[in-house]
Amino acid sequence: GEDDGAAGGTRGGSEGGKAKKHILCVNTYQMVLLLMFNTREKITYEEMKVEILIPDRELTRALQPLSVGKTSQRILVKTPKTKEIEPSHTFAVNEAFTSAFHRVKIQQASARQGEAEPERNETRKKVEEDRKHEIEACIVRIMKSRKQLNHNQLVTEVVEQLNKRFQPSPLVIKKRIEGLIEREYMKRSDHDRKLYVYLA
Repeated sequence: GEDDGAAGGTRGGSEGGKAKKHILCVNTYQMVLLLMFNTREKITYEEMKVEILIPDRELTRALQPLSVGKTSQRILVKTPKTKEIEPSHTFAVNEAFTSAFHRVKIQQASARQGEAEPERNETRKKVEEDRKHEIEACIVRIMKSRKQLNHNQLVTEVVEQLNKRFQPSPLVIKKRIEGLIEREYMKRSDHDRKLYVYLA
């Protein structure tokens, strides 16, 4: 899997002239990238891409956490020192790397890094769509077991059930309730507009 806790050794800042060794906790792509530096000192982005055969987006996501951050805590040094990564940019092992920890966990780039704006919007839309269905399924589950609930209780229960996965906003929940009323999964009580009744 992409998040395998693979580890590779690296030399770091010396203590009394003796190089300190670290274990790096990285994902599989990052491990493969770092192993390339066992046989050479400098590698361009283009060379990595040709040899590892992984998509640009994945390569960028793997490289960013290794080559950004405080100078002493970067595993790799990128030339030129810009945020963007171009095919001709060169990477080398950071000999000045230091860490107080023997095991160093490399923070992973979020899925959005390495994505272009249209892809990002596409991802956002897909996530929103998936969440809509999750919220609706959660409302139906709650109403099925409770049969009747007022608006605030229902919203509270939905938030409680979903907040480990994501934080649904009350406004979005309200829209999903209205959608389910339209599709006749539930209805408003004839006596109280804020009370919902489950329709089997």
